[in-house]
Amino acid sequence: MLKRRLSCASATLVLLLAVGCTTDAEDTHAADANVADANVADANLADAKAAGPDTGWKGVGPGCSWGPTSGGDGGVAIEGGGAPWDWVGVVGTGQSLAVGQDGTPVASKTQPYGNLRLSTGTLPWPIDPNDTRLTMVPLTEPVGRLSSTYPSAWPDNIAGETMHSSMANQTTTLAMASLDRSFVSVHGEFGENGQAISYLRKGAVQSGVNGRAFQATLIETQAIARLAAAAGKTYGVGAITIVHGESDAGNTKYEANLVQLWSDYNTDLPAITGQTQGIPMLVSQQNSTNDHSASMLAQWQIGIDHPGDIVCVGPKYQYQSSDGTHLTTDGYRLLGEKFGQVFFERVVQGHDWQPLEPTSVERNGRVISVHFHVPVLPLAWDSVMQPPHQNGETAWALGNGFEVRAGAKQIVISSAEILCDTGDTVAITVAEDLPATGVTISYALYGDIYLRSIPVKGTAYWGLLRDSDPFVGSSTQQAQPNYAVAFELPVP
Repeated sequence: MLKRRLSCASATLVLLLAVGCTTDAEDTHAADANVADANVADANLADAKAAGPDTGWKGVGPGCSWGPTSGGDGGVAIEGGGAPWDWVGVVGTGQSLAVGQDGTPVASKTQPYGNLRLSTGTLPWPIDPNDTRLTMVPLTEPVGRLSSTYPSAWPDNIAGETMHSSMANQTTTLAMASLDRSFVSVHGEFGENGQAISYLRKGAVQSGVNGRAFQATLIETQAIARLAAAAGKTYGVGAITIVHGESDAGNTKYEANLVQLWSDYNTDLPAITGQTQGIPMLVSQQNSTNDHSASMLAQWQIGIDHPGDIVCVGPKYQYQSSDGTHLTTDGYRLLGEKFGQVFFERVVQGHDWQPLEPTSVERNGRVISVHFHVPVLPLAWDSVMQPPHQNGETAWALGNGFEVRAGAKQIVISSAEILCDTGDTVAITVAEDLPATGVTISYALYGDIYLRSIPVKGTAYWGLLRDSDPFVGSSTQQAQPNYAVAFELPVP
C-alpha cells in the first residue's frame, strides 16, 4: 500500500478558543426511496428547506490577495500511473446521481472528440457480449438507454444527463493541451437508481431487476474488448467511478463495502482486458443525506486509508441541485469536469492526487491547529454562496461551514478568518473555553434547516472553504476550484 504523501501545501487551521484572543484575521425522488433508516427525517429535509427565506447574503471576501500557487495536486508519479491503451475504459456505478436523475433535458448531444460508448440497441437482459448487434458509437448523453420505470437496471438504467460525457471531454481537452495528443475514453454507467451498495457488489442477490450492476459491468467490458480487438485497438479500464452513498448514509461498514467492490473489480476486469495495471476507484462524496453520515465520512476517509488506489474526488455541495439531493443538468456537467480533471491527473499522467482535506489536528492551550492538504494555495472563501447554519445550528453561523462540539454540546463560533501570511491557515474563534477532552472539529457535516439558495439551489450540507485552483471546465466554461470535503476529527 502506498503511503499518503504530505505536500508543501499542507495548511493549518487555527482555532482560537477564547473570546479575548485576537487574530489576523432524494422532495428526495422516489428513485432514492430506500435511504438508510437512521435519521430519515434528515434525509428528507428538502420539503421544509426548499421554502427557506432569501437571506440577502452578499458574500464574504474570498481571502488572500496572492496566488494561486501549485501545492501538490500532481507532479509525483505513483505506482499504477498512465493509461497505455488506444481506448481507455471508465466504468461507472452508483445510484440516482450516477445515472443522472433530474438531469433533463440533456445537454451533451454531440461528441467533439473521439470518445465512445457501447450501444446495446434494443437488446434485452441478459445481453450476450458476443452479440454482433453491439456497436461502438460516439459518447453523448444519455450515456445509455433511458429507464422507463422504477426500479431500473442496465441496460435500461439512465435517467438523464450523467457526468460521463463532460468527464470524457474534459480529459481529452486536458490531454490535447498538456500532452499535445488526443485521448479516447470509453464510458459506461451501470448504477441502479435508489439502490444501496448491497445491490452494486459482486454476487448481489437480485431483487426484481436490481442487483445486476456488477455483472453488467463485466458484460459490457467483454463486449468492448472484443470490438476493440476487431478495430485493431488496445483497450484497458482506467478507472471505476462511483457516485453513491445516500442509501447507505447509516451504513457503518460502507468503507469496507467500497474497498471490497474496488477489489472485486480489480480482480475481474483485468481478467477480461488482460491488463496488469491496477484500476483506481474515483469516489464522489455525498453531501445531502443525514447529519454525521457514515457514508459521507467514509467517502473522505477511504482515500486516506487506501491512497492511490481509491481517490476521493471531493464534495459536490457546490453544484446546483434540483431538490437538495439530485443535480441539475449543469450540475452533472460540472461534476463530470471535476472527475475529468482528477482522472487526467491520477490516471493519464500517473500522479498522486488528494482533495482539499485535513491531515492532522493539534492543540496548544486554547489554540487548535488542523492541517490541510491544499491542492492549489492559498485557501479562500467562496464569496458567492451564502454561509451555512444561518437558520439552524446557529451556534456555527459565523463558522463558514466549520462546526465545533464538546460532546453533544454545540460550541458557538465567533469568527472565522483565513490568515494570509502563508495562505494556508484559518483562524476560528469560539465564544467559550473548551474542556480538555471530548472536543471535535467538523466541517459541512450537519445540515441547515433550509437548502442553500444563493446563487442557486444546493444541498443542506455545505461550507465556503476552497482552494485557488484556476481550473475552468471545458464544457461549462465555469471556474472549478476544489472545495473542502466534509469531515470530522477529534481534538487531542
